[in-house]
Amino acid sequence: MAGDVRKTMVRSAVTLFRERGIAGTSLADIIEHSGAPRGSIYHHFPGGKNQLAAEATAWAGELMNRMIGKFDDPIELTRALFEFWRAELTKDIQTSCPIVAAALGAAESVDAYRAAGEVFGKWERTIADLLVKRGVSGERAVSAATLLITSIEGATVVARARQDIKALDRVEREMIRMLGHLLVDSA
Repeated sequence: MAGDVRKTMVRSAVTLFRERGIAGTSLADIIEHSGAPRGSIYHHFPGGKNQLAAEATAWAGELMNRMIGKFDDPIELTRALFEFWRAELTKDIQTSCPIVAAALGAAESVDAYRAAGEVFGKWERTIADLLVKRGVSGERAVSAATLLITSIEGATVVARARQDIKALDRVEREMIRMLGHLLVDSA
């Protein structure tokens, strides 16, 4: 039961950070959203909001990394990632990536900021490993993985700011073209 409360608070934190950012989310907001008892934050997260934000960032990052790791084809992975964000932003154009929220919230949570850097590194390694398996050299694979991650994250930020998902469509087309050329050149 205590583990369920903890998990619920982490998931609620991720949801709220996606909507409001870390700075815009209070511990009271997380308690209310999760339905957790008032004293449970400091019971489960003695480090307070900083600890909760770091754990929420790591949890959300690992969830996405597992999804990324399920793909054998970099182009299918790219389509799936863009489709994921297209669906999320279609449901709520004000949503954002909780990892970006953590990366931008260094003043609010240094631990979440560090966790965001670790998450981006894991995603980069997972994508680069997939590209290497497809014949891309290690250095090019890492560069392409970084480009893919930053392109998706940037496109979601632009889509949110413009209240329009067209940026996702345009960036996806270019990423698929680039990856197609990269894979052909590496064959």
